[in-house]
Amino acid sequence: MRSGAKVAVVGGVFALVVGGVGYGAYNVLDTLNGGGGGTDGRSTSAEVKTGPPSTAEIGETSKKFLDAWAAGEAAQASQLTNNATEAATALSGYSTDAHVTDAVITPGPATGTTVPFTVKATVSYEGKSKPWSYSSELTVVRGLTTGRPLVDWKPSVIHPQLADGESLKTGEASTPSIEALDHNGRVLTKEKYPSLGPILDTLREKYGEKAGGTAGIETWIESSNQDTPDETLLTLSKGKPGTLQTTLDANVQAAAEKAVKKYSQASVVAVRPSTGSIRAVANNPATGFNAAMLGKQAPGSTMKIVTASMLIEKGVAAANRPVECPKDVMYQGRTFHNLENFSLPATDTLTTSFARSCNTAFIKLIDDAHDDAALAKEARDVFGIGLDWQTGIASFDGSVPEAVGGEAAAQYIGQGTIQMNALNMASITATARNGIFRQPVLVPQDLDGRPLATASRSLPASVSQQVTNMMRQTASWGTAKAAMASVGGDKGAKTGSAEVDGQATSNSWFTGFSNDLAAAAVVQSGGHGGDAAGPVVAAVLRAGS
Repeated sequence: MRSGAKVAVVGGVFALVVGGVGYGAYNVLDTLNGGGGGTDGRSTSAEVKTGPPSTAEIGETSKKFLDAWAAGEAAQASQLTNNATEAATALSGYSTDAHVTDAVITPGPATGTTVPFTVKATVSYEGKSKPWSYSSELTVVRGLTTGRPLVDWKPSVIHPQLADGESLKTGEASTPSIEALDHNGRVLTKEKYPSLGPILDTLREKYGEKAGGTAGIETWIESSNQDTPDETLLTLSKGKPGTLQTTLDANVQAAAEKAVKKYSQASVVAVRPSTGSIRAVANNPATGFNAAMLGKQAPGSTMKIVTASMLIEKGVAAANRPVECPKDVMYQGRTFHNLENFSLPATDTLTTSFARSCNTAFIKLIDDAHDDAALAKEARDVFGIGLDWQTGIASFDGSVPEAVGGEAAAQYIGQGTIQMNALNMASITATARNGIFRQPVLVPQDLDGRPLATASRSLPASVSQQVTNMMRQTASWGTAKAAMASVGGDKGAKTGSAEVDGQATSNSWFTGFSNDLAAAAVVQSGGHGGDAAGPVVAAVLRAGS
């Protein structure tokens, strides 16, 4: 028992004479009040409260918990949660592993059962100290078996960015910090370019030692997943950062950051067709999952760039050759239709069907290809999809599985089993524009000599010219006209709307090029491709032209 608390036996029960309440003292009091030491506060009392905690219970429980935590009483604080075992480990590590001292934790007014609070503390390690302030929140619930008001334990109670399996640490950083530069030598920071935060953390983890810096003293979130980089929260001493060159462009990145902020969930990537250099990567939300490079979704009609390339290469169609575009078509038991069930005259060409985004025109040609898996082969062999790209950080490199029947038909219009992200579609546009797949890179290959993916063949020049010209027409008078009106130079585009099961509004996709820059974007539940994703791509292309 902690010094200052004394227990005596009076009338056959424990009574407490308190000089300073510690963990043992709290347990005695709790037993007398019907509590217990279980992970959810199991009780021996016959009376168990139900219903939401009262305002008084929320205030009292949160105050006791925060006071115990601030005093360094990890065991006592953990007993006020519904998972004492995990809470005790995490709260104890707050002082022993993260080296946090002198914490002042101040609760704010409760909103329902949730209590926000601020933490002002000091982190000290081997003679280095620095103030640390942040905000978090807790929620008070009833114990399942006792009805006691308890803090609903989650790691985010300790710090809002802490997740299951993660912990706080302070010490010498495992890798030196980096100063990331764009291709022109301009410094890239997560403060100025929020979307780059997770990317810069990954680059540091992978290239920190190669960049020539020395490690500093830091507080960080240590991940339990080896593929997820640690995230620095506080720097006590900087050490010496190493310099890391990237292929990014600060101007294009700034435009991308601004463009995606207009939507709650949006991603965009820009790639230079002549080199494969990635010029911008931006996501909203800006922190966490890098959807622009790791997302996996059907890309809708933007996939018609690959479909048209395959059909023209096989001689099944040509940009100036007429194709049928009825309002709907059935293929092996599945019915496909055009947006708002439009149709085109039988004399209209493939260029018109491409520019107007006619689904049925492409599906009607599937039998003429005489190979249901032709699209998958074209995507892999020409456009490099699924070839294990080595960009410098983790990326999903697209997937077009071989399919048959109605599933193969769905793939022709970017639905079904196809999975892409903004990086993949920007690369597909770059390949169509240039005729040669150049694997996208974020970090120059000469830094580490990693092997880059190469396609088995290039797109024939005549095919590349036809597809590129169809994209020009789409930007000039087709579905991409409005979005691309503000973009100058030699420009082209393709729109896409991808239907998602259980989602009332389709995802908005758009990809385009201007001179030697290609970009692609996706906006979740954005509707038509030109309405939401189109302006995002246009803003990025304007910045890079």
